[in-house]
Amino acid sequence: MKKKISFAELKNNEKIARRGVIVEAAQRVFAVKPFNKVSIRDIAKEAGISHASIYRYFPDQQSLFVEAFLHGAEEITAILDEIIKSSRRKPIEKVAEAYLTYLIDNDQYFRMMTHFMLDGSLSAEMVERLNASERRIFDKFDALFRKMNMPEPVRPLSHAFFAALNGVLITFRNYPGRSVKTVHQHMHHIAQVIVSKFCAASIK
Repeated sequence: MKKKISFAELKNNEKIARRGVIVEAAQRVFAVKPFNKVSIRDIAKEAGISHASIYRYFPDQQSLFVEAFLHGAEEITAILDEIIKSSRRKPIEKVAEAYLTYLIDNDQYFRMMTHFMLDGSLSAEMVERLNASERRIFDKFDALFRKMNMPEPVRPLSHAFFAALNGVLITFRNYPGRSVKTVHQHMHHIAQVIVSKFCAASIK
């Protein structure tokens, strides 16, 4: 028997869908324009709506930017979860490669992440939402290190791994005088050096 949907549910589903359209438009704009140069008007134009309409779904520019960031965080967390659960041998190599590849392919997410980490103007609610998404990534790294039989507590290792991989992007993503392909290859090589150090620590 087909489930009956109330008018209220229909309106709520429509609101969720429209929020999704706006967030996806924001991500597309972030992909081609410096984060600090993006305006609500840019996103509205990409989404095909008036800029005033955006404020029906997001109370301010900050909340929209955070929502776009969280969407990316959910994607990378799901990718890491699948790799850790399905890989039987050396999942850390696959995790490092997948994490780095995601940040390279979704540069707008990386730029947003570094912006929010350095920006002290976020509201307490927004900071907590960002911290919660970051903790979910740390949880996946915790699961990875437990799978490697690393001694507890593993959370400091997760912090170090996260910082090291992000550091690769910060240091080399705009390496002067090198082709994009060469830069990407170099970043993956450095990531594997990091992996080798963590693997060496696990067998001592």
